[in-house]
Amino acid sequence: MTMFRTLIYRTLSVVGILALPPALFAQPTAPVARDNLNLRFQNGIAAIAEGKIITVDDIRREISPMIPQLQREARNEQDFNRRLEALQDDTIQALVDRVLIVKDFYSDEKRRIPPSYIDNAVDENLINEFEGDRSKFLAHLRQRGLTLREYRREVEEDIIYQYMRGQKRRSATIVSPVGVQEFYNENKQEFYQEDAVKLRLIQFQRKDGRTDRDLIALAARVQARLDVGHDFDDIAREVSEDSRRSRGGDWGWLDRSGLKPEFSDPLFELAEGETTRPIMLPEGVFLLHAEERKYAGIQPIDEVREQIERVLISREARRAQEAWLERLRRNSFVKLY
Repeated sequence: MTMFRTLIYRTLSVVGILALPPALFAQPTAPVARDNLNLRFQNGIAAIAEGKIITVDDIRREISPMIPQLQREARNEQDFNRRLEALQDDTIQALVDRVLIVKDFYSDEKRRIPPSYIDNAVDENLINEFEGDRSKFLAHLRQRGLTLREYRREVEEDIIYQYMRGQKRRSATIVSPVGVQEFYNENKQEFYQEDAVKLRLIQFQRKDGRTDRDLIALAARVQARLDVGHDFDDIAREVSEDSRRSRGGDWGWLDRSGLKPEFSDPLFELAEGETTRPIMLPEGVFLLHAEERKYAGIQPIDEVREQIERVLISREARRAQEAWLERLRRNSFVKLY
């Protein structure tokens, strides 16, 4: 169930590792990592979906990788237990839905997974999870009490689960121009942009005993070359001493609020294609070039159309998937304990 477990993990958890403080400092007490599943489900069964039993072990296998993250995020043990129970409930529902989705796949007698697909997936798992070591793989099956045939069935169901969800997502790929226009009209403030500039710069650093006069002289030579038509990016690649020299001093699109006033004030006085006078700072002298400009205001719909379409497609995909799952749940036998 590796693919399924990965899907749930990506959905329910933000991946990250926090650095530990020095050992000399007192450590906050982390919540005790008990999942309490045996207390919640004393008969070892969490649900039955279409005759398939979902056990405590099934849930524990899915949530175990996420418990350390919950411990880091929880404020105290009570908060940890609340988050853990919510994760368990979500996982149970996801496991139930998985059973129903697989059943839906087989409701069409023409749909079958070619054995070669399963063979390839098993081989890929063997390499990725067990470093290609078949003895480790077989030991894992013995630990879980699975036969190879049962494991292949799990892999087949993983493939089906991913395929069916993908089909539902792809079914929501058409967005009408009217829908885009309505979304834009209702959410115009979401498309406000502040002043922005596509910045290139040249820097001469304060090194080798250079004085302000030396730095101004270097900048003046650059300005003289610009005045006779040399490209700013070519000069930057040749003489700039900043970290983006190899890119022609390209710093990409920057908002006014993202720059300190020493840069933003002269830079945003420029028209597109213009260059500032030398700007002297403790780090050296700078020449800033406004390669392109965007002015503050609501972006036109044509500039945000693709962004809106992605939002609407994602929204429709979620809606269609939830409606599909609700239909499957309504027409199936599921018992939650």
